[in-house]
Amino acid sequence: MIDKDIFLATARRVVRTEADALSQLCDSLDDNFARAVDLMLSATGRVIILGMGKSGHIARKIAATLASTGTPAHFVHPAEASHGDLGMMAQGDVALVLSNSGETPELADVIAYTRRFNIPMIGVASRPESTLIKQSDIGLILPQAPEACGTGIVPTSSTTMTLALGDALAVALMEHRHFTPEHFRKFHPGGKLGAQLSKVSDLMHRGDAIPLVAGTTPMSDVLLEISRKGFGVAGVTDAEGRLIGIITDGDLRRHMKGLLEYSAKQVMTSAPSTIDTDALAEEAVAIMNARKITCLFVSSSETPDIPLGILHIHDCLRVGLG
Repeated sequence: MIDKDIFLATARRVVRTEADALSQLCDSLDDNFARAVDLMLSATGRVIILGMGKSGHIARKIAATLASTGTPAHFVHPAEASHGDLGMMAQGDVALVLSNSGETPELADVIAYTRRFNIPMIGVASRPESTLIKQSDIGLILPQAPEACGTGIVPTSSTTMTLALGDALAVALMEHRHFTPEHFRKFHPGGKLGAQLSKVSDLMHRGDAIPLVAGTTPMSDVLLEISRKGFGVAGVTDAEGRLIGIITDGDLRRHMKGLLEYSAKQVMTSAPSTIDTDALAEEAVAIMNARKITCLFVSSSETPDIPLGILHIHDCLRVGLG
């Protein structure tokens, strides 16, 4: 029988132990952290991140976070480095080397290579007297916090602290570079994050694809335009090309009797909803959901009355919004 109380007690003990370790890490940060950020900012090449075992997994994550937030970075496996991958490091790069003990044997060749070719090295370890820290240009010391396993043999608190330290470096670099959601979107064009940061201008239909008719257009021709363009609506413009109305399925039903005797202007709904080209597509989805509509005409802040495109709810659903 499952003893849920024991399992919950274990989970809470682990989380509290790791939370305490993070608090110790926070209190231990000093000028070396600022020096490390400054060194990474001044790199003309990339940040090369290395670590073995669990530290290697953390190194991969830190490399991915840095690369996606504006700091060119990649992971190099220390064991592979000794068999040719050291060539991935060059002058202008900065090495960020992770090892809880600071004595990981596979790092020996990496450390020697950085010293031989004057590649700045930031070491992260829990022992100030370790080889890694002594050889590093800048040492970031992890507090001697107990591992959450209780036996001290399973990397838990130490890997959590290293991961948090990597996040702190990435965010510090990101904020200094004024890294924006727009920059982030460029590195994440796919997936949910990419979809959430898509702009209306990325998804809208332009040019001849926009269903537009003049106010004087007979409804027989309006129906043809709606059918040809496939959005289920038509925008109505005045003589200057300004959007003055929209004709939807509801407008057609309301004017069913004698529909073909009307002009577009007589059937349209005035002042249709629009959205700016620079708005996030998520905002467009929110507007369409709130107003129970399926399309929005798109304009710009410079020419708010001129239709530059049209966005359908299906365009947003295709990229994962909605």
